[in-house]
Amino acid sequence: MNNREIEETREIDETRDLWDRIADDWRVQVGATGDSNRILNSDPVLWTFAGNVAGLTVLDAGCGTGYLSKQLRERGALVTGIDFSERMIAIARRQYPGIEFRVDSCSGLGTVHDAQFDLVIANYVLMDTPDLEGTMRAFHRVLRAGGLAVVVFCHPCFPQGRATVASNGEEINYRWSSSYFDRTKCVDPPWAHFTSEFIWFHRPLSDYWKAFKASGFAVLDFDEPRITEDRYHLAPNARKLNNSKMRPNSVAFKLQKSQPAK
Repeated sequence: MNNREIEETREIDETRDLWDRIADDWRVQVGATGDSNRILNSDPVLWTFAGNVAGLTVLDAGCGTGYLSKQLRERGALVTGIDFSERMIAIARRQYPGIEFRVDSCSGLGTVHDAQFDLVIANYVLMDTPDLEGTMRAFHRVLRAGGLAVVVFCHPCFPQGRATVASNGEEINYRWSSSYFDRTKCVDPPWAHFTSEFIWFHRPLSDYWKAFKASGFAVLDFDEPRITEDRYHLAPNARKLNNSKMRPNSVAFKLQKSQPAK
């Protein structure tokens, strides 16, 4: 292996160890319905992009403890969940024994055959994989011709872990310790009930778009999820509602397998 491949392997192992350590806390965080950001902001966009999944073969890539796999099955999908964290998969299998879960890496999908799925969903996953391009090539490979991928990930322009809010709640500032255009491995301190630091990988938004195109995907739709008025009542408090109105937490893409990867 060359130096870059060695570094990617080390980063994958380090990231896997992190998610193994926090898997039980993550189960508490997302529960059976997802955390508040998903419920208030991004899940409506995800389901709009996914459309009617009844009868479709769906890969929940980076499924974590399985909440989205459960929801996909309840909507009639033939779902397979994969995650590279053995602890996450152990929890998912225990909670949802009727769903097929596998230990596998998004960047390889070694347990998945070519052209096996109608739809791939990666919900808050791409910013956590050290190998973006490998992951997108793997998604492309396992989709049938014309198949769709729906990817939602943390907004790279506005990192929430680096945001400060003025005391009046009306002004938000984002801190950058390096150039926005540089690909950077980031380590954020623990938050909420977590006790471990979080590892993630910053890339400019244009790098994601280029990775989609190079992998053979066409972009069918794009959104920056935000709360809509019909969901205001779901916010647990005024602060959460205000944050959902003002802060762009994520981006969402609807992709279609349209051509061979370059």
